[in-house]
Amino acid sequence: MAGAQKVLGVRRIPWVFLAPNLLSVLLFALLPVLINVYYSLTGGARLYPIDRPFIGLDNYQALLDCGNFLDPATCSRDRFWRALYNSGVFVPIQVTAMAGIALLTALCLNRNIRLRGLFRSVFFFPVMLSPVVVALIWQWILQRNGALNGLLSAVGIQSVNWLVFPNTAFFWSVFVTVWAHMGFYTMILLAGLQSIPRDIYEAAKMDSASPWRTFSRITLPMLRPVLLVVLVLCVVRSVQTFDELYILTGGGPGSATLLIVQYIYEVGFAMLPRDFGLSAAASLLLGIVLLIVTLVQLRVSRGANDE
Repeated sequence: MAGAQKVLGVRRIPWVFLAPNLLSVLLFALLPVLINVYYSLTGGARLYPIDRPFIGLDNYQALLDCGNFLDPATCSRDRFWRALYNSGVFVPIQVTAMAGIALLTALCLNRNIRLRGLFRSVFFFPVMLSPVVVALIWQWILQRNGALNGLLSAVGIQSVNWLVFPNTAFFWSVFVTVWAHMGFYTMILLAGLQSIPRDIYEAAKMDSASPWRTFSRITLPMLRPVLLVVLVLCVVRSVQTFDELYILTGGGPGSATLLIVQYIYEVGFAMLPRDFGLSAAASLLLGIVLLIVTLVQLRVSRGANDE
């Protein structure tokens, strides 16, 4: 190291340690984004960039070509807009349910209850399962002759095709994804709760503060930074939902549970002819929307903290 300092100088030594990480970020993060931008400006079904003709913004124009943006049937790429609308409904519902249930669960697990360690393990266990395994388990539970209908039949209730009707399929899509990932956010919130000094709660108890007042005036404000992280992670994860729903419903019935990531996958890889350019353009539009939503979340949180 002394020899390297003599050759490079003391100020350049940190770059020697940073170079491998910077190179990894360049190769596996920045370069794929740049390639994706290039693909979005090209057309054709050929894979190699040199074989793809440059068409400019035609892919973006095709995606945004709509007579009425509130009616997907008037759009030239109606499945893109149906997937976008489904995501616009799915994400707020799933994020609200995920964050709310995770917070409630963390509050319960933070109390001095019996078998607390066991319950923490139980809630975190689904996170360790593969998304494909989760989807197959719930597909077995929800199918026509599955476990849920077996229980309903045992108590005299008629079986239901849970994944055949749009409303029930959408409900179970939200339920399964919340069940699969809630434990991760519960652990984050639980760590945040345990970082709050206990003497503050003791002081509130001495002042005869009610449980709700203690939660609203102490727990929630001090947990706000952690809750913001959870919300941002929930939004990013919710928008990227693909594995569970692709196995569980395949985007059906019809396009009732088709989300934007599945549309990008189908256009670019599953459907023939493959349209890599259109898929890349849709993914970039998704990235821009996701960036805007994240910035809005951070801005709102910063404004709340300033108050």
